[in-house]
Formats: sequence, structure tokens, C-alpha cells
Amino acid sequence: MRGRPLPRRSLLAGGASLGFLGAAPAFAAADPAAPAAGARHWVGGWAAALTPPARRGRSVHGFARRTLRLVVHLSVGGDRIRLRLSNLYGTRPLDLGAVTVARRRKGAATEPGTGRRVTFAGRRSATVPVGAEVVSDPVHLTVHADGDLVVSIHLPTATGPTTWHGGAKQTSYLSTRGDHTADESGSAFHRRLLSWFFLEGVDVATTDADRTVVAFGDSLTEGGAIPDNVNLRWPDVLARRLARAGRRGPGLSVVNAGIGGNRLLSDVGTGADGRIHLGVNAQARFARDVLQQTAVSDAIVLIGTNDLGAGAGVHRGARLTSGQVIAGLAALANRAHAAGIALHAGTIIPNALLHPARERMRAHVNHWIRSGGAFDSVVDFDAALRDPEAPRQLRPRYDSGDGVHPNTAGMHAMAQTVDLSVLGRAGTYLLPVTGSGASGGRRAPAPQPGQHSPG
Repeated sequence: MRGRPLPRRSLLAGGASLGFLGAAPAFAAADPAAPAAGARHWVGGWAAALTPPARRGRSVHGFARRTLRLVVHLSVGGDRIRLRLSNLYGTRPLDLGAVTVARRRKGAATEPGTGRRVTFAGRRSATVPVGAEVVSDPVHLTVHADGDLVVSIHLPTATGPTTWHGGAKQTSYLSTRGDHTADESGSAFHRRLLSWFFLEGVDVATTDADRTVVAFGDSLTEGGAIPDNVNLRWPDVLARRLARAGRRGPGLSVVNAGIGGNRLLSDVGTGADGRIHLGVNAQARFARDVLQQTAVSDAIVLIGTNDLGAGAGVHRGARLTSGQVIAGLAALANRAHAAGIALHAGTIIPNALLHPARERMRAHVNHWIRSGGAFDSVVDFDAALRDPEAPRQLRPRYDSGDGVHPNTAGMHAMAQTVDLSVLGRAGTYLLPVTGSGASGGRRAPAPQPGQHSPG
């Protein structure tokens, strides 16, 4: 039997007071559309893999006396949510002056009557120490699968360098000065952002799913070359497939832990524009971005193309070998299995920028992924996307034009390649939500043979 993972560290745990503490009239005490109480589970509804700030730009300078309005797209619906906010890479304590959530109407505007105050151990505000995170109290709000949630965060003091996700592929907003968390019209939010700041995850209490699938990788998972605001990354399409399949039984949610430019074995600095940080290596972030996600039972890993790219290496001047990439992937499989999580490996897709020697390495790594037996299943993205007439290249109809990143049709093909029948078999479950609080932990141990899940 596989072991139980360590719980995600947090500053403040959910399950404290759910009161809204004198909220403005637009913030109702209960959602009239909320379904009747039933057996619910906390799952990951949305997540972002966070990185240190870039060398220049907004992520370095941070914010002061303004309100962020972050737009996120949920993979599952439910009647309660909770937020995870992080100061992992900050250099000073992060003051959260006020936080609200609401369903999105259009642009920066929220759906009238859906705004809710978020509390932290019963308080409207919180301070997150350097390197820590905070988990909110559960918030009663009906949210919908494949729908947008708006998270508004007032930052009353200078944040300094931020913890962020640079390549959101989603427009968020920044306000004029002041606390505009309760603004339904969105009129105070004049500046657009294409990054998420401080927000690490949104958990959903739902009867539609009981486990979470994490998509872990680089830009091919993050969104690559697809347009902004279309929510057509392959994990988005996979979530829709799972939602349809879930109607026949307990479903699965999907969260995206991709970082553009990320590597398996080495850290990467900033991109050519100096703004989008490419993150610490996948080995270093695997525990935070996969093992410690809420109710995770499965992860699909697709990474390695940036390690094979020109100039890539374990460290500057190193000559990377296919054996090192294989060892790195095997290490991820061992860590996932030790935590009771099934790991499904994606084959590395064609990359027009690879030199012939690196292309041979890609073929070697893919052969090992298919035949090595290290993973719970293989998702053959390479076979799905390569051109039969020129297997070192993407099919033209799937190529965004750069020879590296799939277009929206390619993303759809990637999602269709995942065998849904292999997902959700790992022997872990999340304790059901009871009463008005949360279950006791982020993950629960697998039942012993002959035992049954409590609900």
C-alpha cells in the first residue's frame, strides 16, 4: 500500500467562522441558488504554479493601496469554495486588507448579488509571513463548472516583490487606489493584467467530483500559443471530458500546474522580454504543485522539451544526456507513488528547434516512457501530434506556426489522447464535507482492503 503524503503547510486552516462580519449590502449572507446539503468533497477547482518575480516589471515592484481582481476558470462546480493565497517568494509580510469572491459577469464586472466576503479564521484581513501561505474559511457561493470566478484582493501596504504566475492566458485587472473589492461594476479596474498574483488555488466543495487530476509541465500545459481568454488549454478540454463522464459516477476535477519554459532538471531565469519567469525546476516544485494539491489522485506529467533544447543542461556548461532526463522522470514517478498518487507520463512532442542529436535524445526518452514501466499509464502525445510524413515535426493542422506549440486543435487532440478509464484509480479519497466547516485535512489515507470510503 502506498504511503500517505504530508499535509500541505498552511498558516491558517479552513473550518473557522463562516460569518461575513458586517458585509456591504451587495454581499448576501447566503446564495439562494445553493443546492440542498449532501455528500460533498473538497477538490481542486483551479490552481496556478507560482514562481519567483522576474528581473523587472510589476512582479518585482509589487502593489500598494490597490485592488487586484483576478479571474480564474473553474473545472468543477459546487456550493462552497476556499482560497489559497501565497507569499512563497515574497521578501516582506503580505497584508491582505480585504478579499472577496464573486461569479464573473463580463470583463471586470461581477454578477450582481454573488459577491461574498472572504474571512481567515473569522477575520476579514490577514497577514501572510514570508514563505508562507494562508487558506481561507469556506465561503458559501454556488460556482459552476467551466465558469469564471473573480477573486478581488485589496493590498493596503506595499507588497514588494510578488509571488506570481506570469503566463496566465487570462485577463485580470488592477484598480485605481483604494479598496474596490465590493465593486460589482468593475469601473475602478482600469488596468489589465495577463498574470496572476498571490493566488495559488481555489478549492471547491462539490458532489460532482471527489478527486483531483493535476496536469504538470511546461508551456505545452500552461497554454503555449493559444489565444488569451479562450480556456482551450488541453487540461481545460480534459476537464470538460471528465465532467461529461462524471455524470455516470463520481467525477474528477482538473488543475493546471504548467509553467512556460519550465525544465525538469534545471532552473530557468527570465524570458527574453525580462518579464515572464520560467520557474524553478520541476523536481523542486513537484511536491508543492502536485503532491500537496487538494484531493489529488492522479497527475499527468509532460515535461522535458526545454531540457533538450539548445543550451539546456543540468547546470551551465553541462552536457545533458537522455539518461539524466529518464532518471529525472523516474524520480517523479517514485515520489508520486510513495504519496499514493498515480503518475501518467506524456511523451515529448516534436520540437522544430531541436538539433539532430537532441532529436535522437527525444526519441530515446520517449521509447523509455512507452516501454520502461515506470508510470501508471502513458499518454502518447507524440503519436497524436506528429506528422506521419515527417515524424520529427508537428502535423500542420496542429502547429501554431512556431513548430513547437500546438494550436487550439492540437490542444484538443492532446486532451482526447488521455484515456479517462485510467484516471481516479489511486486508492486515496478526500473526507466528505460535513456541516458548515471543512474536512479535517487536505488528503486522507487510502482505505485498507475490505474497507469502504466514509461517504
